[in-house]
Amino acid sequence: MTPEREKRYRDVIRYRQNTLTLVLENIWDPHNVSAILRSADSVGILELYLVYNNQEFPKLGKKSSAGSKKWIQTHLFCDIKTCYHALRAKGFTILATHLNEASKSLYSLDLTQKTALVFGNEHSGVSDEAHLLADGNFEIPQTGFTQSLNVSVAAAVSMFEAFRQRKDQLECLSKQEQNKLFEKWSKL
Repeated sequence: MTPEREKRYRDVIRYRQNTLTLVLENIWDPHNVSAILRSADSVGILELYLVYNNQEFPKLGKKSSAGSKKWIQTHLFCDIKTCYHALRAKGFTILATHLNEASKSLYSLDLTQKTALVFGNEHSGVSDEAHLLADGNFEIPQTGFTQSLNVSVAAAVSMFEAFRQRKDQLECLSKQEQNKLFEKWSKL
């Protein structure tokens, strides 16, 4: 590995976020999953949780993910309850996108804490179980006639809001965790 490449790896690893993650529930379009992976990589998300209980995990295209899937660890689950249990065991607060009267605006949330943001499929959003078992629900404020965004756009808007809020605390991984990740990535 060249010194320049090692420096690039270490610079990227330094800002990986182990306190922000996403849960994608039954997203059927592989282009959406790939676009979300690409956005997640761009804000430094380290892990992504995928729940597929209605269908198989989609085959991801190389173009739309731009190779980002190899830099993000994915965890695959068959049900939302088991996924949430794993996240809570790691200390995450779980917030699901869901449009209802109790939903809070994305921009009113404190996303500087250990947070998992949940996004549902393109047609029906998050399942009832996903939003009922979450610690809270949020929505992205909109002023147009349409009450929803494409899931990859909604995920990107939400991730970048968390990134904006975390701008002064982006270094989350210990030196030991950074070195372990560097060893893993240098073998890819």
